[in-house]
Amino acid sequence: MAGVRLISGVSACDDVNMPTPGTPLPAALIPDCTKPDAHRTAYRSAKANDAIFVCIARQGSGWKVELDAFASSGPTIPEQAVAVLQSTIEVLVSDGTVTQANIAPDYISIWAIKSEQKAREIAAAFHAAMHGLRELYIAVPVPRSRA
Repeated sequence: MAGVRLISGVSACDDVNMPTPGTPLPAALIPDCTKPDAHRTAYRSAKANDAIFVCIARQGSGWKVELDAFASSGPTIPEQAVAVLQSTIEVLVSDGTVTQANIAPDYISIWAIKSEQKAREIAAAFHAAMHGLRELYIAVPVPRSRA
């Protein structure tokens, strides 16, 4: 995997290189940023690599997913794309996969996920979606509505 380095026997957050823009992380490589130092390290790495930040973290008895496009210099994800992400989160809440979520054009936080594996799966899917929606918007800009 280009752009990702893991050191054997060390937490992925100890030496994470986030992927280059347009290259989402697979579930197995989503960093566990339960410890604040791991979160800071992974976020700095995302900024240094101009990538959308993504991580999971243990929160109480469950897991949390966090994505932050502010770590990269790409364009803001348009409202129409955020609506797609929002509707997906609503399904996750409705079916009980997650209990709560916050979503904004450049930030997503989803929590009370029962297992680490499910949190990784959700994080990887949303990371890929944010990359894809951003790339689509760059290729096909959405015209601004006229007042």
